Order: sequence, then structure tokens, then C-alpha cells
Amino acid sequence: MTSQDVFDVLIVGGGPSGATSAIELARAGRKVALLDKAGRIKPCGGAVPPRLIRDFQIPESQIVAKITSARMVAPSGREVPMPIDGGYVGMVDREHFDEFLRNRAASVGAKRLTGSFLSMKRDETGLNAVSWREKETGEVSTLYARAIIGADGARSKVASLSLPDAERVPCVFAYHEIVESPAPDDGADFTPDRCDVFYQGRVSPDFYGWVFPHGKCTSVGVGSANKGFSLRNATATLREAVRLDNAKLIRHEGAPIPLKPLKRWDDGHSIIVSGDAAGVVAPSSGEGIYYAMESGRVVAETVDEFLASGSVEVLATARKKFLKSHGRVFWILGIMQHFWYKNDKRRERFVSMCDDPDVQRLTWQAYMNKELVRANPLAHVRIFFKDIAHLMGIVSPNA
Repeated sequence: MTSQDVFDVLIVGGGPSGATSAIELARAGRKVALLDKAGRIKPCGGAVPPRLIRDFQIPESQIVAKITSARMVAPSGREVPMPIDGGYVGMVDREHFDEFLRNRAASVGAKRLTGSFLSMKRDETGLNAVSWREKETGEVSTLYARAIIGADGARSKVASLSLPDAERVPCVFAYHEIVESPAPDDGADFTPDRCDVFYQGRVSPDFYGWVFPHGKCTSVGVGSANKGFSLRNATATLREAVRLDNAKLIRHEGAPIPLKPLKRWDDGHSIIVSGDAAGVVAPSSGEGIYYAMESGRVVAETVDEFLASGSVEVLATARKKFLKSHGRVFWILGIMQHFWYKNDKRRERFVSMCDDPDVQRLTWQAYMNKELVRANPLAHVRIFFKDIAHLMGIVSPNA
């Protein structure tokens, strides 16, 4: 084996996180291999904030719809509109978006490998020897890498082989159906620039259901951590509620989505995880694309520094950097999910709170810019007292 046979980094998983790491490391001059199964599409609403589009230079061609409002639906059927003042939420189709990112990685020098990760071990020189199966031929090969990034999703095989308690991260199980978007005159309760979010126990006992337009197609899905709850039946209920039950089914997918970052991202030697494998999906909302790509960027920068210095202590800084920027948001959203999604009585009050102009303005500002809004302290004070009133039942949920 010569130095030509060894990669600086092997990235397992070519979703938004892994592809972003591959792009960043290849641009930094590292020899990168990107291993992806291909053909699998993660169930995902596909929402991306303007900050992601800006920070990661996503072209207009990848934005299949622009959402200018949301509709929150309470257990009682009450509907609360949440218009976006002066902005929009971009929508992407993961089938094409992920491939666009993988192709971008290849265009800047990463080597794409299509197949399945099987196992890994460390040889006598400290290199990682990785066994993988090529998709087309079924041939099993071994490649060598100085570092490995596991971006292979929730229940990551890389994480399970290298990190303690990786399989104990709590998950929501998500399922969605991609259907043809209806014509304007076919009678569906549907608007092509509006996302619908259903907070109803019949749709999900502990999370929510969604209807997210993607231009020519639409994602209709639900999430729940309750393993006895039928996600398919709930999705059928949701499709019927918005009169999309007769819409043509294009495809369907299901997968676990982690809602808590792993306590450790690296093995203290040369392996580190990112994206869903690291548990960086926002609680309450289940939003993952931005955080996957941001963690992919942070992990890539950290691995590049590790390769340059040889210091294994550097790897532990990736998690710290990410949580320094986003940990407080995750903590707040986790509390929100734990309290407000517990039963229909609380969900009713939660949707009622969403009718407040201060809540709407600060929610959209925080979502689009990916940081807590501190510019209007009086608005935060008003929201605090309104929250207390809702918690104590002082105000009607229909107020």
C-alpha cells in the first residue's frame, strides 16, 4: 500500500451533512472519499431557511417552492394563520437536493463511491481499514483513511461501532407520502405557498403532521415516538382532512429522526459523526437540513485541523462549537416539545399562542436567521407573560 491508496477522510453517508463535509474538505485540498448507498430518500418536509440558501450558496434551481405562510391546526379544528412578513421558507426535494450536493462534492475533487459501509478496524499503523460493498457489482473492497466521518443517519452504523450509547438517543419515527400537488380547481384544501401543521392527537399523539408543498408534488406526513401508533393510518387521515386522499402517490418513505445530540461525537482517535448520526435535529420542529449541513461544515473544519495537527483532542471541539451556536435553541425547543405536545388540551393552547403577533414575528425571525432574536426585549417580556397565562389557564385557548 502506498500513500496514493490512502484517503485523508472517508465520509460514510452522502446526505446534506456528509456531502457538505466532503465539499468543505475537498476544497481544503484533502483527499476525500464519499461513500453513499444511493437510491434511498429520507422522509423530510424539505424546508430550508434563507440562511441556509445564503450560507451554502444553494442555487435558485434547487428551490422547488417558496412558502410565505403557515397554517397551524389545533385539535378542535381551529386554524391559525402565520404569515411570513417580508420573507419566505424555501422548499427542496431531497431526491434531487442530496444528489446536487453529492455532485458538487465530486466537482471540487471528492471521489464518489456508491455502495454500503460494512465494517471498520484500525491497522497496526493507526489507519482505518474500511470494508464496503459496491452497489453495482456486489464486490467487497477495503479502503484506508486517516479519518472517518459518520454521516450515515439516525441509528448510524459508524456511531454504533465507535461511540458509547449511540443507539440510545431518543427518536421520532417519521413517515411521509409524496403525492402530486392538486390543480387549483380540484377542491383540495391546499395552497401552494402555505405549509400546514396539524397539532392533533389523532394525527400524532406526541408530535405533529404536515402538508408541505414542493411545487409539482407535496409531502404529507406525520411523526411520533409512539411505536404502537400507525403512521400510515395517520397519514391517510391527514390526506383525507385536506382532501388529498385521491392525489396520485409518487413515493413514500419512513425513518427514525433523532431529537437529541449525542453526548460525544468522536472516538478520541480519528472517527467523528455529524448530522442525524450526531443527533442534531431540532426538537419540537424536527427540522434537520440546516443543522445537518451546519454540523457537516463544523465537523469538516475540525477534521481538517486534526489532520494538520495530529492532535486527537481537536476532534472534541466540533460538538462544543456546534452547541455553542445552537445548543440553547435545542434546549428551548426540547422543553416546548415535552410540555406542549403532551395532550390535546395543551396542543390547543399551543396553537392559540401561535395566533399572537409577537410570537409569529419572533418565531419567523429566529427560524429564518437561525439564532434567537434579542433585538426586541419588550416583545420577549410580553410573550413570557402570555405563556404564563396560557400555562395557568388564565386565558381561553380560543382567545
